[in-house]
Amino acid sequence: MSCCDLAAAGQLGKAGIMASDCEPALNQAESRNPTLERYLGALREAKNDSEQFAALLLVTKAVKAGDIDAKTRRRIFDAVGFTFPNRLLTTKEAPDGCPDHVLRALGVALLACFCSDPELAAHPQVLNKIPILSTFLTARGDPDDAARRSMIDDTYQCLTAVAGTPRGPRHLIAGGTVSALCQAYLGHGYGFDQALALLVGLLAAAETQCWKEAEPDLLAVLRGLSEDFQKAEDASKFELCQLLPLFLPPTTVPSECLRDLQAGLARILGSKLSSWQRNPALKLAARLAHACGSDWIPVGNSGSKFLALLVNLACVEVRLALEETGTEVKEDVVTACYALMELGIQECTRCEQSLLKEPQKVQLVSIMKEAIGAVIHYLLQVGPEKQKEPFVFASVRILGAWLAEETSSLRKEVCQLLPFLVRYAKTLYEEAEEANDLSQQVATLAISPTAPGPTWPGDALRLLLPGWCHLTVEDGPREILIKEGAPSLLCKYFLQQWELTSPGHDTSVLPDSVEIGLQTCCHIFLNLVVTAPGLIKRDACFTSLMNTLMTSLPSLVQQPGRLLLAANVATLGLLMAR
Repeated sequence: MSCCDLAAAGQLGKAGIMASDCEPALNQAESRNPTLERYLGALREAKNDSEQFAALLLVTKAVKAGDIDAKTRRRIFDAVGFTFPNRLLTTKEAPDGCPDHVLRALGVALLACFCSDPELAAHPQVLNKIPILSTFLTARGDPDDAARRSMIDDTYQCLTAVAGTPRGPRHLIAGGTVSALCQAYLGHGYGFDQALALLVGLLAAAETQCWKEAEPDLLAVLRGLSEDFQKAEDASKFELCQLLPLFLPPTTVPSECLRDLQAGLARILGSKLSSWQRNPALKLAARLAHACGSDWIPVGNSGSKFLALLVNLACVEVRLALEETGTEVKEDVVTACYALMELGIQECTRCEQSLLKEPQKVQLVSIMKEAIGAVIHYLLQVGPEKQKEPFVFASVRILGAWLAEETSSLRKEVCQLLPFLVRYAKTLYEEAEEANDLSQQVATLAISPTAPGPTWPGDALRLLLPGWCHLTVEDGPREILIKEGAPSLLCKYFLQQWELTSPGHDTSVLPDSVEIGLQTCCHIFLNLVVTAPGLIKRDACFTSLMNTLMTSLPSLVQQPGRLLLAANVATLGLLMAR
């Protein structure tokens, strides 16, 4: 049998791939081609390779590409099975005058045809071909060879079909596909764009497993993409903005990548852009801020100007989105802007080694104040039915970051919002399981597609504690907090968090945020003891708090590294007892 015959048989796979989604009934296809059933019978009854090849040729001639529907593909599979494709994929003996990859190409073409059926794409006989299919992506050969190109296309067809099954990504990762895709992309050979598209899908579906199995190869792809991003002069740079967040590792980002990414973003954001061009850049910048803080921004005049530009753009975007009631909010973009604003707050309050100069800090604080005013305006419109939405949680988070540093401005607006904040914090506290789920959703909303790096806090109270500590010193805000039941809520929260420091828990792995939260609660209680002593006497929850403090203090003193917390607890206990 000639190579031409084998190539013709391979067109059977192409017919399956080219089939349209509109699939006519099998009896209709057969009525147009009455010989198909007879040829399928010959394929089922074939006794050797030659007869199977001949039958495949007959089926190929009898069936046009548009006539292949799901049922017909299934009939072909029932006739061929997996044994014949398996032999084609593993054989090393090709007919005289044929390249050694021709038989493998036919085997892959058959698999591609079968994988059009989702049930067959998840079949163990397909899954166990993943390692050998992955090797085809990086095999050397003539780049102009049509049969080799066809085999590569069919291989991507098979792997993409497997990736679309429920457990497919896990099987692909275990089969070495991620490394093969990385090498195929970096080699920039035929089909490298398909390699990148499949990589994106696998990272979106199972980022942690991908990085665990193929970190060196993925970092090599990141370096290549970062360099391309820095050099891009055309519209490809905006496409790369959307891809690059997926390739940022859950650990340390290489310094050379950070330099290229910052340089590319500076060129994009320094230009006049439409929203569809600017938004992906803001989201990439937010992802870098989430992963690296301000370490990716260079020190010096250029770095300070770039950071000021980032925060300015973020604040403008927040105001445009939230100040107009009824405007459709692009929540992923606004959440990314929140992350950039939070970076701006951190740099404006940093006393040493800040990237910003004092005049820049003054200007940015004024701009961020207006954006925070828009956030408050938005939160005042939030009804009970929206309180569990991730975007509301993200909005409370940025407000909490602002109030932790600044409570003198927007005082009237903040006081107006306090009842909502207390009710919101109480709702999430009482439904702690849903609150934790919300934090995970917020982490994936815009900062990271797959939420690498530190997780966001799991409760709203922890976000609001520093601001409330400042506000309980002032008469007006304190009265509102007391009226809305904040002290009782804080007592319950403190006792819940206190349990984590008890001897029955492993305090060596206790997050720093828990101790910081307990210390901040102590400061709030101290403010209340001094400014509203009557509340301490009449509220029963403070009695429970007092008993817990006195019984637990001796064991807390003995815990290494808890001296500051013990001092706060002792001071609070003494003042309450007095």
